[in-house]
Amino acid sequence: MTRTIDLDGQWTLYYFPQGEHQISEPAQLQTFSMQPIAGQVPGNVELDLVEAGLLPDPYVGDNIYELQQYETYEWWYERELQVDVPIGSRRIELIFHGVDCMAAYWLDNELIGHSDNMLIEHRFDVSGRIKQGQKHKLTIRIRSAVIEAMSKRYDPSSRAMQTNYEQLWIRKAPHMYGWDIMPRAVSAGLWRSVELVVHEANEIDDLYFTTVEATERHAVVQLFYQMRAEPRRLRNLQLKITAVCGSSRYEQTYPLRFTYGHLRFAIPNPSLWWPRGYGEAALYEVTTELLSGEEVLDTRVDHIGIRTVELIRTDISTIEHPGQFMFKVNGVPILIKGSNWVPLDMFHSKDADRVAEAIDLAVDLNCNMLRCWGGSVYEDHDFFDLCDRNGILVWQDFAMACAMYPQDPAFQEALRKEAEVIVRKLRNHPSLAIWCGDNECDDSFVYTGLDPNDNVLTRKVLPDVLFQHDPYRPYVPSSPYISPEAYRLKNEDAYPERHLWGARDYFKSSFYSMARSHFAGEMGYHGCTSLSSIRKYIEEEHVWPWKDNEQWVTHATAPVRGPDSAFRYRVQLMADQINELFGQYPERIEDFIIASQISQAEAKKYFIERVRMRKWHTTGVLWWNLIDGWPQFSDAVVDYYYSKKLAYHYIKRAQQPICIMVDEPDSWHIRVKVGNDSNQAANGTFRVWDADSSETLLEGPFEIEANGLGDLGAIRAPRSQQRLLLIRWEIDGIEYGNHYLQGTPGFSYEQYKSWLEKIALLPQGFQADEVGV
Repeated sequence: MTRTIDLDGQWTLYYFPQGEHQISEPAQLQTFSMQPIAGQVPGNVELDLVEAGLLPDPYVGDNIYELQQYETYEWWYERELQVDVPIGSRRIELIFHGVDCMAAYWLDNELIGHSDNMLIEHRFDVSGRIKQGQKHKLTIRIRSAVIEAMSKRYDPSSRAMQTNYEQLWIRKAPHMYGWDIMPRAVSAGLWRSVELVVHEANEIDDLYFTTVEATERHAVVQLFYQMRAEPRRLRNLQLKITAVCGSSRYEQTYPLRFTYGHLRFAIPNPSLWWPRGYGEAALYEVTTELLSGEEVLDTRVDHIGIRTVELIRTDISTIEHPGQFMFKVNGVPILIKGSNWVPLDMFHSKDADRVAEAIDLAVDLNCNMLRCWGGSVYEDHDFFDLCDRNGILVWQDFAMACAMYPQDPAFQEALRKEAEVIVRKLRNHPSLAIWCGDNECDDSFVYTGLDPNDNVLTRKVLPDVLFQHDPYRPYVPSSPYISPEAYRLKNEDAYPERHLWGARDYFKSSFYSMARSHFAGEMGYHGCTSLSSIRKYIEEEHVWPWKDNEQWVTHATAPVRGPDSAFRYRVQLMADQINELFGQYPERIEDFIIASQISQAEAKKYFIERVRMRKWHTTGVLWWNLIDGWPQFSDAVVDYYYSKKLAYHYIKRAQQPICIMVDEPDSWHIRVKVGNDSNQAANGTFRVWDADSSETLLEGPFEIEANGLGDLGAIRAPRSQQRLLLIRWEIDGIEYGNHYLQGTPGFSYEQYKSWLEKIALLPQGFQADEVGV
């Protein structure tokens, strides 16, 4: 069996301004006078500097700007290693699962390779170099990504946001150069694990499972396999497949004619994998054994889901030519309700410790899809394993965002290699529903007057990789994708999938209510963090007031200090959204926080319910976003410290599989609707009443078909009337709740606070007095 030796833990870390010392190989480090510090692996160099007392806490106040002095440094990691297991003539690999970013590698002062991509793992064959029981020295030099970017040639066909042109050539998480949701933190380090792997001569090298057919009565799974074997074993090799899920079991042994091939196997009455709300996310434990006669040479265990995923989409959607953007799983249309998944931390070595709790939040909110945004890194198997188990579909962007990347052949080749590694790594996960070429890069082309369909990266390079390595999964070139016909029309309303941001004014304005797109890949609204959280990241003397507060601007988020920062507007935007709803700018921080959270909560509830009440014209919303990756004022519904905003509780109710909702006024009435986003019909009783008078406005029994939308009746409601409606319904003895805010702004802030207590008491309740604390 393959043996793995963990090389994580404490390393020695040297650092200095790149080029200041003539050090180009490990032996020269001994002449270096500066004392090294401890470098943690996995880790980021800034965290090591903080631990050594050389940097202040970068999450607090304006300290984040202190990191920029280290952007032109180089970093040298060293450690000893020793292998005490038998090696013999086995193949040995050094695997670096994440190195940020421009690196050279030495083993015992001998150069063994280079890498220049933070986003993928790097493997080096060190067979014959490692001796059992002998101490070896491993050294890694990481050069400055900024200096490397300065050495590149740029053309008019390349463009980025003003804060992050460095992202164009360097394969590093784009947000690290500064974004509106993340600070500028151009880090370096060994940010994922390092390990030494001792291989066997005969082993399972790769398996790729894909579902060909999936019904309740019959499923067909296709397996592509790649083995490593000694030539003498070739004529006697067999592959034994054992797949088990509950009472469903399949077992078969196949003779192998060669070390590569494919086979199909049928499973009667299979347990299918379904997204949340539509059924069980059933996983088969598949044990694959490589046999030579009766001898087991190698064993591998995978967990696969038997399901098909289709994306039914058109290139445009207009009144004359109605379009579509619909996901189907196992042939069933799925109404998508989920969130954008953005960086879990500005220092990605901390991601792994945050994944499980963040996924728990998505599960609690009944999300059935997460979109891995293209400005971040690619998540590891732990993220996808949790999505697999919890029935959460994953929309995976390739790591390009809000830019026009080089079309140069060298960059094409770099992207091709990256995509091959990522696709082969993640393609067995049943949660992985779709690959997307990038985030908003098509938009970047259009803004500059160029046709995004000339982008060879997303129209040629990535499709070719996917056809080669994962040809059975949907792909869309960009989010939003601007097809040749859509580009010709020059009309955003013609995009079937769109990011709905606009002016971010009143959340029921015509921009939101009249949008014709079928699917919202992004859609957000600001909400202030709680007072206890603010006091963790804003220094006490800067906690209030909000206006002209530089620390609030820093955490809004401003990548650079000063009046020219591109994202200074975001604090004012948050305040303006309060004023839009309540007609005031609160004078106390406590009121500012509560009013802002109410504004955000009502907005996101409206966005979700708007999609549900127009099913199937609208087929999904991925609201922005679940959780912050650093302490900030933002659109997230959970802050960096896991404090839940009011929007979290409203979303939880709005995304439950069966939900009763109220539509907007029309013809003197509002209509009450019930949405069922599940595979089971349901029936129950409901009541809608006025929160102030307790007058029952509509009640009775209801029935709703599987995956359907029903109309329960109308309530007279002139547009001028401001009131809160409370909704309660019961299905199979379980009670559920929701509410509806009727009328147009401005609402009384004091009145809404009294309503909030009544909203909180509905089923799936929360503590109203904890909002804003």
